[in-house]
Amino acid sequence: MSEQAEAKRHVLGSEPAERIFGKHSGFRNLRAYQLAELCYDFTCRFCERYIPLKDRHHDQMVQAARSGFQNIREGSELSATTKKLELNLTNVARGSLGELHADYKKYLQRKQLPLWETQDPKLFAEARNLRPDTLEQAANWVNQSGCRQTAEERAANLGAVLSAQAHYLVEKLMARQAEDFEKGGGFSERLYQARTAHRQTGENRQKGQNK
Repeated sequence: MSEQAEAKRHVLGSEPAERIFGKHSGFRNLRAYQLAELCYDFTCRFCERYIPLKDRHHDQMVQAARSGFQNIREGSELSATTKKLELNLTNVARGSLGELHADYKKYLQRKQLPLWETQDPKLFAEARNLRPDTLEQAANWVNQSGCRQTAEERAANLGAVLSAQAHYLVEKLMARQAEDFEKGGGFSERLYQARTAHRQTGENRQKGQNK
């Protein structure tokens, strides 16, 4: 961690800051963020290999993948002062990953390649259970030797699986954010509660001195 990041963590980790800003910016620990970021890396490599740069689908898929992880990150960072925007940005991420999933399925259709989800349950289950943590792990699975499928078919189907899994995790994240908001309220409520508690403490201290 850089000195600047460490200083920021220390300052916002103080008791008054936690009471007002709450817990926020923990996106790196979110599985939804980790998988969305992997989808972006995977999609960039997929598009570089299989979709010409001049093809509008190239930029469309890369931008959808980027929007997925980037909006989770921005929402998490802004959650300190606006839960509403956090929910909105997470919803944008959900929509982008849904779009990416549809793009992978359309790619298979355009290339007349089998969609494992409906045409090969065994391979579909294998891809779903892979759950790679890194781009290297995903690439090794796509390019493993001795497979009857082409790397292109395996990559497109894995992309469809990863984007669907990321979409699902982001939906779960949205549900948790909504629950947290109901329980803890938003920034304005925390400001009011912190100020009220501070004022009450001061009044109690003053009363004690006057006795």
